[in-house]
Amino acid sequence: MPQLSVERVKNPSEELEQVFAIRKEVFVVEQDCPPELEWEFEEESTHFLARVDGIPAGAARWRKTEKGFKLERFAVLKVYRGLGLGQELVKTVLEDLPAEAVYVYLHAQIQAMGLYTKFGFIAEGPQFEEAGIQHFKMVLKR
Repeated sequence: MPQLSVERVKNPSEELEQVFAIRKEVFVVEQDCPPELEWEFEEESTHFLARVDGIPAGAARWRKTEKGFKLERFAVLKVYRGLGLGQELVKTVLEDLPAEAVYVYLHAQIQAMGLYTKFGFIAEGPQFEEAGIQHFKMVLKR
């Protein structure tokens, strides 16, 4: 069984490079998202790096917005999918949110909605396109 770990980025100069490399591979290369849409709000975000047997394999972040706390940029490299890393990322990011995080939401790609549903997120509003990919807004109901 591979060893899965998810940690908040503590050493930005080293770990953010790994986070950005994972996001570039998943979103820009694999999903063909425009690169200029991929890198925004980095400074104000709290980033996470997931590893499989110590190897960087996934990433995510949360940030405070005018609406509440938004979970974003969940990405797992293709070779590491199916191991439960996405669930570990969601769990760790939710546990890291500050106490005042009452309104928690995300924009879920349609194929990832099942993952977020397991953690209590509910789809809200119409389907929409973001970076050329269909999404639904999902809100955490506790």
